[in-house]
Amino acid sequence: MSAEGRSIAEPAKHPPPAPGTAPTPRRPPPDPAPDTRPSHPAASHPAGPAPPGADTTGPDRPAPAPGRPARTAPRARSALRAVAAFAALPYRERTDPRRVVRCWPDLTALCAATVFFWLSLTPSLVPRPWILQGVIGGITAAIGYAVGATLSGLPRAVVRWRPRAELRRAVRVRGWQAYWLLSPVVAGSLISESAQMQRRLRQLQGLPPTLTWHTVMIALTAVALCALLLLVARLVRLGARRLIRALGGWLPRPVAVGAGLALTAMTVTVGIRDVVFDRGIVDVADRIAEATNRGTKDGITRPASRYVSGGPGSLLGWQDLGFQGRNFTGTTPTRHDISAYTGRPAKDPVRVYVSSQLPRVFGDGDDGNTPFRAQARLAVRELERTGAFTRKVLAIAGTTGSGWIDSNVAQSLEYLHGGDTAIVAVQYSYLPSWVSFLVDKEKAGKATRELVDAVRARLDTLPAAGRPKLVVTGESLGAYAVEASFGSVEDLMDATDGALLLGAPNFSPLSRQLREDRDPGSPVWRPQYRNGLHVRVAQFPAVDLRRPAGGPWAAPRVVYLQNASDPIVWWSPDLLFERPEWMDEPLGPDITSEINWFPFVAFWQTTVDMAVSYGVQAPHGHRYGAGAVDGWAAVVPPDGWTEQDTRRLRTYIAGRKTPY
Repeated sequence: MSAEGRSIAEPAKHPPPAPGTAPTPRRPPPDPAPDTRPSHPAASHPAGPAPPGADTTGPDRPAPAPGRPARTAPRARSALRAVAAFAALPYRERTDPRRVVRCWPDLTALCAATVFFWLSLTPSLVPRPWILQGVIGGITAAIGYAVGATLSGLPRAVVRWRPRAELRRAVRVRGWQAYWLLSPVVAGSLISESAQMQRRLRQLQGLPPTLTWHTVMIALTAVALCALLLLVARLVRLGARRLIRALGGWLPRPVAVGAGLALTAMTVTVGIRDVVFDRGIVDVADRIAEATNRGTKDGITRPASRYVSGGPGSLLGWQDLGFQGRNFTGTTPTRHDISAYTGRPAKDPVRVYVSSQLPRVFGDGDDGNTPFRAQARLAVRELERTGAFTRKVLAIAGTTGSGWIDSNVAQSLEYLHGGDTAIVAVQYSYLPSWVSFLVDKEKAGKATRELVDAVRARLDTLPAAGRPKLVVTGESLGAYAVEASFGSVEDLMDATDGALLLGAPNFSPLSRQLREDRDPGSPVWRPQYRNGLHVRVAQFPAVDLRRPAGGPWAAPRVVYLQNASDPIVWWSPDLLFERPEWMDEPLGPDITSEINWFPFVAFWQTTVDMAVSYGVQAPHGHRYGAGAVDGWAAVVPPDGWTEQDTRRLRTYIAGRKTPY
């Protein structure tokens, strides 16, 4: 046995003490700060006496405990042997073929998951932070794993022939070796390249190219999320298998399989819909939104104008307006504010807002529309109280899910006409727009349609020469609410004197009509409808609203502000399996040429894009800024209005701080 081997198997032997000296203790008392440097020859040479000439005057060092190595070399050799063993067999064999949940992933499925993760690194509509890139990567990797597992299992289920065990093992070993060798290198390279693509997209959309992009954290986030999703999927599979086995004791095998799969699918569906979504996500969002709806934004105070809901003499109390209603009415500019800008006499604008007043307003009605009719009647009474039907322009505004109205849209119209305006809106929900889209989307159209009908009925009782111009407006889900109030673009033009709609969602019916029936040769991100005679779509209004050059633009006019990079406009479930037209050439002015479509991947990229669509500046993403000035100047221009007036007002609206 070598000296090193004896140091592990036997206690250290100490040399005898010198004559006349006290014997050296085998275990010194504990020292709070021991000197770990060996100063006695026995500490360095436990297997024999000190070498000639060595200093033997220092204190003895305690011998290593039995079983502990005196050096780290054996540990290093053990680690190298483990690495070599893993390189020779880079996966874990499946010891029990009856095991449902694998201890080791399927190679084909893992390769597919890795490829899906790589594809998720491509840029999409708007720049995204590194954490959301990790989320997209994890979700798409889990989807890729499911696709790969399906492709891997189909041949085994269909073809009975199997190659020899030695060949299968050799192919599997070489495959895993290639995967572990190549995938980390390629993934690191692609993540680094994705950072460069994100920087180029940021520059294209007017953002500084600086970017925080954690390569390691992106990979770890994606792996952790993918592993979590796979664990859930495997637990569901395990539960289904055990359920089928239990049913097999009473039912024939085919019936047990069918019943087990059906029960599992029903359990998962009900669990996701009723437990996770309804009682989890929606309930939490509802409680947060309800608490917010009772509050008031800092700096917002009750209006002193009697022409505003919540003000003196209003039929609606200030506390009954809700959070967004108080924002809207509490920031109404006064005639002094408008005169200070225009240099001419002005009027106090009219703003009417009817909140949802849950739960009373949304109680069950005779046909489901009764509460919305009650809202509309109350809104018309408030309009009559404020003298709104004597103003030059009366605008019906569709609200988003939370009841929000863009202050840029409202104030642009009011400053344009010197305050001789009235804006009316009804709230159908206080939930965030993404939740309202899922649970309240139909209410948006019903509430706005009832308001349009009630206002139109009141206007019809007035002399034609004494009526205000009726226009409609809305942004995001508010644009959908307006579009759902009319059967077609022509119906909208017949019933109103014009419209300004911003960032209408992809499912909005009139926007879809414009895209589907657009003139040949016009891109989907800026569709030209019937030669632009009544309807025009713009991302850069100062330029786009003049297209087609020299073409007539008759009244009534409808203006759509639509950014080519707005994910709210382009999100659709069709992205899962169908390449969208907005990815075709020519691309929009702020869409990178490095964008591409892949099944499943593009859908999740665009879904995550909606969460960060406000992180850019107008006119990009879901930001429209002061573009409403150009829109209103085109739809309902005052007498004598000029291009210079439009530029001046646009600069003013863009330069001021938005009130909410």
